[in-house]
Amino acid sequence: MATHRSHTPDGQNEEALTVAPGRLTAFVDAAIAIALTLLALDLPVPVGDTTGAMLRSVSDHGKEYVAFALSFVVIAAHWRAHHEVFRYVHSLSDRLTTLTLAWLFMQVLVPFTTRLITADGAFPARFSLYAIVQVLASALVALMIREVHREHLYDTDVLPRSLARSRVRSICLATVFGVSVPVSFLTTGTGAYLCWLAAPLVLAVAQRVQNRAPTRD
Repeated sequence: MATHRSHTPDGQNEEALTVAPGRLTAFVDAAIAIALTLLALDLPVPVGDTTGAMLRSVSDHGKEYVAFALSFVVIAAHWRAHHEVFRYVHSLSDRLTTLTLAWLFMQVLVPFTTRLITADGAFPARFSLYAIVQVLASALVALMIREVHREHLYDTDVLPRSLARSRVRSICLATVFGVSVPVSFLTTGTGAYLCWLAAPLVLAVAQRVQNRAPTRD
């Protein structure tokens, strides 16, 4: 009688599944590096024959530089969140791979949406598109953690507390960016951006509440 190797329901062997998370993480890292590079390539170069003229040029393009810094921080935060999830993942499911690719699609859209928020006119629509991308990216991280937990794709007996914290952070960020969308239509641009500035406070409160809550699997 022929001997058959052990396979998962998807027809993949266990060895392939354990190697896959590392390969997917490497692919994500490469794509994030490209997204950050494209973000930098869009930066306007200051012009001027004198130091004063160059400084005025820098000031004229201030919103582009601020948007670059903001988007760099946003992409870096999403990348760290993804690494926090995959730090514990020992195998993949088809759903987790799909969620990661959808999340990566949001990241490579950031250079484009960054150009949108620095353009002129129709501020609520441009701002909202940027914010919606962030809502989806944060929600996808929360869904990844849910999938990892539900399918027990992590290599510990219980869900690591850091993953539970990451899930809460992702939900909070999705909420903050989501709230900023209607605010952008009701107030000035400054009011909409203030919603984003509230994110650290919201995260701090959520973390304090979570630390007081009993640990659950």
